[in-house]
Amino acid sequence: MSDTGLYSLDNLDICSMSVPAPLERCSSARRSRGCPKSSTGSKSPQAITIAFSPRTLFNMAEERAIYEADGLESYVKFQQEHENEPLKKGLAFALMKALETVNLRLQERYPGSDEIFDIVLMTNNHAQVGVRLINSINHYGLSIERFCLTGGTSPINYLKAYHTNLYLSSDPVKVEKALNEGIAAATLCHLDKDAQLSEKQLRVAFDGDSFVNQEACEKYSKNCMLSDSTCDHEPKIMLQNHIKGFIELLGKIQKKFIAKNEHMECPLRTYLITGRAPISSIGQVLKMISDCGLEINESFYLAGSPKKTVLDILRPHIFFDFQPKDSCTLQNTSMCYSLKCTEV
Repeated sequence: MSDTGLYSLDNLDICSMSVPAPLERCSSARRSRGCPKSSTGSKSPQAITIAFSPRTLFNMAEERAIYEADGLESYVKFQQEHENEPLKKGLAFALMKALETVNLRLQERYPGSDEIFDIVLMTNNHAQVGVRLINSINHYGLSIERFCLTGGTSPINYLKAYHTNLYLSSDPVKVEKALNEGIAAATLCHLDKDAQLSEKQLRVAFDGDSFVNQEACEKYSKNCMLSDSTCDHEPKIMLQNHIKGFIELLGKIQKKFIAKNEHMECPLRTYLITGRAPISSIGQVLKMISDCGLEINESFYLAGSPKKTVLDILRPHIFFDFQPKDSCTLQNTSMCYSLKCTEV
């Protein structure tokens, strides 16, 4: 299923669109908040591009219900009639604001630097619906200046053209396709209705169990239980290249704040949460992440206890879970995303 469920208008393939005057007038203000600068509108080579689907950034449940009940024409008509009515905030809105906070802090400390987060809105929506999306972005003053509206075709085809480093969607099929293209991607999971995510600090958590082959892990644990001697052949620690690349980019951002002696005040905070992997593997996981250039700020080993309790306290925006699964298995926690990956 697509981001909006729209698969008609096959003759329309719009990957960019002219920006209405209100958005153009806001461009200089957005750059002051950390939006990458480019005379051509393309990504700065130093920027970290994160592509959002509209249904992660905005709550479009009402609009989707109209499409499913009455069809495409009614959906488009509704969007046009309400184009000056801002869409409600979605589950990824706090993440968007946290990314803007990081950008603002970076621009204050490194004026003119383009090594910041660049946000792209990526959807197969009709271009006419894009007017309401742009008006909503203007309403909330969000730092989004690049769009991809493909009029019914898959936006996945354009992720590489936009030099995407991370793709966020509520559609697990789209996420799987992005991963198959070698792009880090994450599926939106449901937040607890009372969860409040920080807009002032970007919080990224990693599932330590995901780095370890679980079949080998179980075999290792059984062998240790049956043996009185030290166990050899510990489970292999794994990390896919496209995920490694994104971790390296996060590390570069983190190091900029550490270089300014803002280790504790850094607006990017990282966590490692391990539930079942052998405790001896945790050091290997920490070293692997460190070798990618990212420092883990807090680490938790739960020895089989549920991770939800810790997640509810940490409330990370992104929870990187690399284990293959059919759907997010930690729904209704305070996390915003669970990364769904294929086997290495």
